Amino acid sequence: MAAPLSDSPLSPLKTIAVVGLGTMGAGITEVLARAGREVVGIDISEAATATCVAALEASTARAVERGRLTGQERADVLARVRTATELSAAADADLVIEVAPESYEIKQQIFRELDTVVRPGAVLATGTNALSVTRLAADSAHPERVLGLHFFNPAQAMKLVEVVSSVLTAPQAVAAVTDLALELGKEPVAVGDRPGFVADGLLFGYLNQAAAMYEAKYASREDIDAAMRLGCGLPMGPLALLDLIGVDTARTVLEAMYAASRDRLHAPAPILKQLSEAGLTGRKAGRGFYTYEAPGSATVVRDALTPLEGAALAAGRPVRSVGVAGSGTMASGIAEVFAKAGYEVVLAARSTEKAQAARARIGKSLSRSVDKGRLTAEAAAQTLDRITATGSYDDFADVDLAVEAVAEDLAVKQLLFATLDKVCKPGAVLATTTSSLPVVACARATSRPQDVIGMHFFNPAPAMKLVEVVRTVLTAEDVHATVREVCGRIRKHPVDCGDRAGFIVNALLFPYLNNAIKMVQEHYATLDDIDAAMKLGGGYPMGPFELLDVVGLDVSLAIEKVLHREFRDPGLAPAPLLEHLVAAGCLGRKTGRGFREYARR
Repeated sequence: MAAPLSDSPLSPLKTIAVVGLGTMGAGITEVLARAGREVVGIDISEAATATCVAALEASTARAVERGRLTGQERADVLARVRTATELSAAADADLVIEVAPESYEIKQQIFRELDTVVRPGAVLATGTNALSVTRLAADSAHPERVLGLHFFNPAQAMKLVEVVSSVLTAPQAVAAVTDLALELGKEPVAVGDRPGFVADGLLFGYLNQAAAMYEAKYASREDIDAAMRLGCGLPMGPLALLDLIGVDTARTVLEAMYAASRDRLHAPAPILKQLSEAGLTGRKAGRGFYTYEAPGSATVVRDALTPLEGAALAAGRPVRSVGVAGSGTMASGIAEVFAKAGYEVVLAARSTEKAQAARARIGKSLSRSVDKGRLTAEAAAQTLDRITATGSYDDFADVDLAVEAVAEDLAVKQLLFATLDKVCKPGAVLATTTSSLPVVACARATSRPQDVIGMHFFNPAPAMKLVEVVRTVLTAEDVHATVREVCGRIRKHPVDCGDRAGFIVNALLFPYLNNAIKMVQEHYATLDDIDAAMKLGGGYPMGPFELLDVVGLDVSLAIEKVLHREFRDPGLAPAPLLEHLVAAGCLGRKTGRGFREYARR
């Protein structure tokens, strides 16, 4: 039986055993070998060990072709890896990393056997992302040397490594693996032991809600995925990501999270169970939310749910001229988008001065595009000439489409729609750009609710490709068809959704942001570690706290309240820390302080 860790620092981790040579284990093996470590790859399956070696040979051969390794360096990497099918091969390892299937029974059996094999002072790490590290450690003869070391897939490319301590873990074990992660070129984040840790703890709640949204037939799988890619800049949509991770894996992680939190947002959506039990586990099975060319393929192929290209909608109404109501950033951005696409635009505000200021802002934006070579000076001048600024909504009398982009206040919007009802000609389409208010409430302020629809642009409108097209139960089919056609002409990607709080993007984004705040509130992880985890582990362009400070904490709180009021789910209640910061006037970048402090301009 091995002796417990001493109080002195551990010797460097030079020889490392990797137990479990599936995709993740093979990736970790390559990372270690290329960083100069001696690696023992262990798997009960000889086929898995052979596949791991073949993958390493192929990967290093590609690196030589690309000039990233010399032939000698490749030979050295391959020489540092040996494989075995017995755990006794880990006898001389300084560190053992276990990446076996997510099962307590399997992992505990491995740890019990390792206790009789490894030398004194060896560190035992589990690669779990769903199970309790503490529970695994407690079953070991020396729990002080057991910790979590959670790599992200693909291990060769992903920078994040979560270092997970239990209450039993010795500090020197944590220090040793943290140093190793840094030497591997990774960015280690220290986290406590709870299901999902940081990155998956935030990611899987979001994925689960996306699955539930799809299951409720609120939006198509293609529209949900496009909305989150184009609206949030994510590398993949949530349903495509579930297929990549494995639907069964996601279900396992969520079940562990729900067992710990009892938060309904973590209770696996029933469709995850249905797909898992049918064997439709995603890419690895060739079918999950999408259908793939073959098991293991990344190529999506048409199936019964794939929308037909150019599927005929009802004929739309002709749109030659557009009215944009408002004078803020969003209104001027939308007016610019329509004018660039060749529409005659009437930009109306509460006063001529405000309207002229908004038009001048558009002029500056067009000038910047000219300076960057994106637009010719002639095209910029023609675009600006198509925009007429006015201080009266009476000038909307002849527009075919009126787009409202005024303050996010229902009373203000309803008053405007009552005005549009009076001044716009019969058959004109009336659109609201609201991000959180009910579209039908705007429609009911008119005598023609069938002509009212939501067109939720994203900021900045000239750059962001997404428009959420929001139909109410009263919206006419040809109105929906008109807006879809217009989105095509202005080079935006429309996604269809119903008239409920948050539509697609905000309904998935803001609960994720709220859960990040709860992590900080509970002192589970720091702002910096959470932001780093989501950027490095999830491929997010911004961490949640960076994004909250940009959006504005007051805006975020208002959206959280709308979602909580609509869905009545306790898990959607705004985090008290967010409410306290807003009450203190700490609203983000615009006030110089939010979750972080900013230099005043």
